[in-house]
Amino acid sequence: MLFLHSSAPMLHFYKLSSSPKLLFPQLRRTFSVLSSPSLSSSFPKSSTSLRVHLFCLAQSNDGGVRSFATAAAVATTADRGGGETFFAEEGVSWTALGLSDTISQALSNAGFTRPSLVQAESIPSILSGKDSIIAAETGSGKTHSYLVPLIHKLSASIGGSVCDSASDKGFKPSREVSLVLCPNVLLCEQVVRMANGLCDENGDPLIKVAAVCGRQGWPVYQPDVLVSTPAALLNNIEPKKQRKMSFLRGVKYVVFDEADMLLCGSFQNQVIRLINMFRHDEKLLSWTSQSTADNASEVDLETLPQDALEQDEESPNDASQDDDEEIESLSEEEELEEGNEDGVSVQKKGWRRVLKPYDRSKQYIFVAATLPANGKRTAGAVLKRMFPDARWVNGNYLHRHNPRLERKWFEVTVDSQVDALIEAVKHGVESETSDSNDVSRTMVFANTVEAVEAVAKILERAGIECYRYHKDASLEERAGMLDDFREKGGIFVCTDAAARGVDIPNISHVIQADFATSAVDFLHRVGRTGRAGQHGVVTSLYTESNRDLVSAIREAEKLGRPVETAFSRKRGFRNKLKKRSKLQFASQ
Repeated sequence: MLFLHSSAPMLHFYKLSSSPKLLFPQLRRTFSVLSSPSLSSSFPKSSTSLRVHLFCLAQSNDGGVRSFATAAAVATTADRGGGETFFAEEGVSWTALGLSDTISQALSNAGFTRPSLVQAESIPSILSGKDSIIAAETGSGKTHSYLVPLIHKLSASIGGSVCDSASDKGFKPSREVSLVLCPNVLLCEQVVRMANGLCDENGDPLIKVAAVCGRQGWPVYQPDVLVSTPAALLNNIEPKKQRKMSFLRGVKYVVFDEADMLLCGSFQNQVIRLINMFRHDEKLLSWTSQSTADNASEVDLETLPQDALEQDEESPNDASQDDDEEIESLSEEEELEEGNEDGVSVQKKGWRRVLKPYDRSKQYIFVAATLPANGKRTAGAVLKRMFPDARWVNGNYLHRHNPRLERKWFEVTVDSQVDALIEAVKHGVESETSDSNDVSRTMVFANTVEAVEAVAKILERAGIECYRYHKDASLEERAGMLDDFREKGGIFVCTDAAARGVDIPNISHVIQADFATSAVDFLHRVGRTGRAGQHGVVTSLYTESNRDLVSAIREAEKLGRPVETAFSRKRGFRNKLKKRSKLQFASQ
């Protein structure tokens, strides 16, 4: 971690432990450095002369390395030879994928003349009506992969009258509705913006889109696509029974964007609860359609027998209590033992025990840039259990090195990290401005809010202006910074809050001032550049504590394999490092 204390005319630069709680432990040793000779051969000489006092504080016992669950190829797209790594073959057009002429023209008008490889695989899968899981590298066009076929489907169903849904009656299912769930407000707004970017010949959006998140309440008019966070959606439908019933019945397509994030941590219970609600509605509609088809929509959701709810449903109570681990449900053989009022043990069947068939009436789509599937608790494994018949679409570079990216690796010490950072930023800006007349955009990643502030102050003292993007900034401030960065370019110093899903075009350089704490964060960071078929540069600064994680990633890239060893179970990679260190110490 990095922290900066300024006192003219020198910079006092503190190296913190990996935990923000250790902000002021006792100083152990002091360094003074004028320059960084280790990088002189890689970067051009800088005219900036800085004198820096570096203080090294206690390192965390585990070295600050956090791991993730093992990745596996669940399904692979066709292996394509040649040099094209983003667009589908020239003969593949939007209409050839099954889209209408209106939508094809809207895409062309928006600048999307050809589908990407991932879009060419995903669109037919979604149009088929099958549940779909799209696991593809960042920048591969995943958002349009699900938006475009859903707009095609929704356009065919539009024709019912707009209803007044501001009242407690909520949504009246006059036509099919799509729900898109995202982990945060900024991603919700981005999806809305991308959907509204597809317009007809008069310049009007093809469908009506509304967001329910942040300060946006329940829509006054029924949209075709509702975009929300899990918490905001539950807060708006659960207190109002009639709204909940009509909304669940009206939704025909459910999309989980950033699915790996939604299926873990603080989101998992909310998301599993929503999935169970939608499945409950599917069962209710299916089991009452034969005898009470005309009044099925009026049946109280709470009247469905409890044993019906036990069929192949995940329970929020089965979710792991650790934020870094994903959900694990009961197996077929497991049984829960509970006590009744008399203290007598009672056997309760696991969720797979009751298998009463029902007709499906909703389509589920999961989208992610990292989706490991090995192990019981990974997001991919949960999806394989809950949606065993879903079609998987994997990008060619899922969890792999993208050949459009140029990688630069520099191991730094407390003596060299400041100069290395400044030289990397300056080198990137000089390269971008000399190669093109376009606006220069560089993203610099750090692991904590304190580190972002430290990096920003270092750059500003070196005469480099920059944005600061992290969770302590208000939502309005962050949205404004993103808009300014998109329009004006510059240096964008941020935490991983800007690494997931946020689409900023034409970023040519990504710098890791702090190396990512996991392979997942690494993949999302480097995916900010080299998007939509473009090329990019990634400069990674790392310390000795990151060396093993870096080695695992670089070895996987060298062999053209997924970063399997860096996707190990929680604490697994860290424990491997500890074990290896003990063996090395014992052999000495």
